Amino acid sequence: MENQAKRSSKQSSSSGKRNLKRKLEQDFDDDRKMSSPSSSSSSSHDNDDSHRDLAPEVRTQVEILESTFSSTESDRSSAKRAIHFLSELAKNEEIVNVVVDCGAVPALVKHLQAPSLGSEGDGGEMPYEHEVEKGSAFTLGLLAIKPEHQQLIVDAGALPHLVDLLKRHRTLQSSRAVSGVIRRAADAITNLAHENSSIKTRVRIEGGIPPLVELLGFADAKVQRAAAGALRTLAFKNDENKNQIVECNALPTLILMLRSEDTAIHYEAVGVIGNLVHSSPNIKKDVLLAGALQPVIGLLSSSCLESQREAALLLGQFAAADSDCKIHIVQRGAVPPLIEMLQSPDAQLREMSAFALGRLAGDTHNQAGIGHCGGIVPLLKLLDSKNGSMQHNAAFALYGLADNEDNVTELVKVGGVQVLQDGEFIFQPTRDCVAKTLKRLEEKIHGRVLGHLLYLMRVREKIIQRRVALVLAHLCSPDDQKTIFIDNGGLELLLELLESTNMKHQRDGSVALCQLANKTSSLSPVDAAPPSPTPQVYLGEQYVNNSTLSDVTFLVEGKRFYAHRICLLASSDAFRAMFDGGYRERDAKDIVIPNIPWNVFELMMRYIYTGSVDVNMDVAQDLLRAADQYLLEGLKRLCEYAIAQDISVENVSMMFELSEAFNAVSLRNACILFILEKFDKLSVMPWCSHLIRRILPETRAYFVRALTRPIQADL
Repeated sequence: MENQAKRSSKQSSSSGKRNLKRKLEQDFDDDRKMSSPSSSSSSSHDNDDSHRDLAPEVRTQVEILESTFSSTESDRSSAKRAIHFLSELAKNEEIVNVVVDCGAVPALVKHLQAPSLGSEGDGGEMPYEHEVEKGSAFTLGLLAIKPEHQQLIVDAGALPHLVDLLKRHRTLQSSRAVSGVIRRAADAITNLAHENSSIKTRVRIEGGIPPLVELLGFADAKVQRAAAGALRTLAFKNDENKNQIVECNALPTLILMLRSEDTAIHYEAVGVIGNLVHSSPNIKKDVLLAGALQPVIGLLSSSCLESQREAALLLGQFAAADSDCKIHIVQRGAVPPLIEMLQSPDAQLREMSAFALGRLAGDTHNQAGIGHCGGIVPLLKLLDSKNGSMQHNAAFALYGLADNEDNVTELVKVGGVQVLQDGEFIFQPTRDCVAKTLKRLEEKIHGRVLGHLLYLMRVREKIIQRRVALVLAHLCSPDDQKTIFIDNGGLELLLELLESTNMKHQRDGSVALCQLANKTSSLSPVDAAPPSPTPQVYLGEQYVNNSTLSDVTFLVEGKRFYAHRICLLASSDAFRAMFDGGYRERDAKDIVIPNIPWNVFELMMRYIYTGSVDVNMDVAQDLLRAADQYLLEGLKRLCEYAIAQDISVENVSMMFELSEAFNAVSLRNACILFILEKFDKLSVMPWCSHLIRRILPETRAYFVRALTRPIQADL
C-alpha cells in the first residue's frame, strides 16, 4: 500500500502541474488588460503557418529585450511589448522550442530584475512598475513546462532573481502589480522545480523557501495559492526541503488554509501537507499535533474533487501512523463521506477513498463501523473496475473488513463472496489479497457466525438463502456439512440452482456441489475407486480353464471352458443359485453361455479364480454386463473404475445410461461428479438441460449418502 501512496502522490504532482498550466493560461487575461500588445507582432503570429518562419521575428524581439534594459519609459514599453509577444508564443507548446532556440531565455532572465532608475524616472517611480518583471517570470514559467528547458533557465541565473521577486512586498507598498509579480515568480519556481530534484535543492539553497512560507499569509488569495503550489512541488520527494518548510513554521498557516472557503487555496494547502507527510513519519506526527486532522476530514465534503482526493490520500497516510490515529479519524466522522466518495463518477476519487478505507479497516474497532455505514457494497463494485490500482485498494479494504465477524454475514448476504470468487483481477498482489480474504472468511464461519448464516438460510428470501448455501458449500468446515446441508436444507437450495433455467444459477450450483463433493470425499471412501481384494481363498491362475479336477464345462462361442464348481459357488450368489437351486444347470455337465464373448468370459473367470484382472476399455463395458449378470460386485467395481477414466463431455450422457442399466453406482457417481466439474463445457451442449434433470434424483441421493456417512478417522 505504500507503493500506492507513492503512485498517488506522483499523480498528484502531475495533476498539479497540469492545473498550474491551466491557471497560467486562464490568468493571462489579467496581463492582457494591463498591457499594450504590438499589433504587428500579433499579425505576424496569426499569419505564419510555419514555426520556422517565426524565428526571425522571435530574434527581433530578443534583440529588443537585450537592448532595452533601462528605466526609460520607451525602453520599458518596448521590453513589455516584446515579452508579451514571446509569452503569446510560449503558450503554444509546439512553438516553445523556437522561442528557446532563438536565445529568449537569457534576455528574459535579465528582465526579471528592474534596472536602476535613470534621470527620466518620475518621482522615483519606475515606468510600468513590476510589469516587465512579471511578464518575464510568466514567460519563463511557460517555457519551463517542458522539462528539457528547466536547467537552461536555471543556468541562466533565473532563480536568484525569482527569489528576489518573492520578497518585493517587503520593501514596497502592496498593490495589484506587486501581487502579480510575486505570483508569477512563485508559479515560475513551481514549473522549474517540477519533477527536477536538483532544481528543488537549488531553490532551497537560493533561499526560496522562507519567502514562500511567508507568502502563505499574504492578503492576496492568488499569491497564497501560488506560494502553496510552489511549496507543494518543492516538498515532493525532497526531505531537506520538507524539513525546512516545517522549520519555517509553515504548518499553522497551511492548516488554517485547509479551512478556507476558496477551493483553490485549500486544494493547494492539502497538497503541500500531503507531500510533507509522505514517507516522513516525524513530519506526519507534527502535522497531526498541529491540528490538521479535523480540517482534512472536512475537505472530504468539499465541492472541489481534487481537494477531496488529496484529503482521502492524506487520511490514508495519517491512518498508517498508529492505531489511535485510525480510531480518531473514524470518530471524527470520516467514514460516511469516504463511503459516499466510493460512488463518485470520478475514478481517482473512488480510488483514493478506497485507499483511505483500506488503511482505516486495519483497526478492529473501525471494521464494523465501516460495514455498518454501508461500505461493503460500493467496495465490492470497485472490484469490477478495469483499473488495477482501484481493484487493489478495494480488495485491501475488504480484506480488513473481513476480519470482523459482524461483516462476514453482510458480505455473504450481498453476494460479496461470489464477487471475490468470480472476479477477474489485474494484478497478482490483488489476486493474493482476495485469496487471503476468502481464507479469512473461511476461518470465521463457525460458532456465532455460522449460527447467523443458518438462520438466514432458513428464514430470509430465497436469493439470500441461496447465497448462504453457495458460500457455505465453499467455505464451511467438513464437520459442519451435515448440519448445514442435510439438517438445515442447504442441499436442496443447491439442487434448486442446478435445475434452474438461469445459466449462471446452474453454474453456481454445479461449482458449489463440486466443491462440496471434494470436501466430502476427502473424509470418506471414494466410490469410484477400485475395491481392495476381499479376504477369500482363490484357486489361482493355474486352474483357469484347466481340465484337472474340473467338474463343470461351459460352452462359449462353441468352445469348451473348464471350471470347478467349488470356486464358482464361492464367488457369487448367481453361481450358488445356478448349482444349488432348481435350475437345469444344476446337474448339467456342459452349460451353454449364449451372450458373452469368449475373451470376456475368460476375463470374468480369471477374476473368479484370482481375485484380480486387468480391465481395458475394449472389453470394459461387456465385462461390466457380465459382472452384473453374475453378481460379481468386485469385478463390477473394477469395470466401473476403468470406464470412469474414459468419461468425456461427448460420452458422459451415454456413460450415465450405462450406469443406470447395470446399477453401476460407482460409475453413476463418477458421471455426476464429472457433470458438476465440467458444467461450463457441458452447458453449450443442446442436451445438457435434459441430462441435468435426469441426474438430479441420483445427485441428491449421492450427497445424502456422502453427507450422512460416518467419518472414518483413518481416512
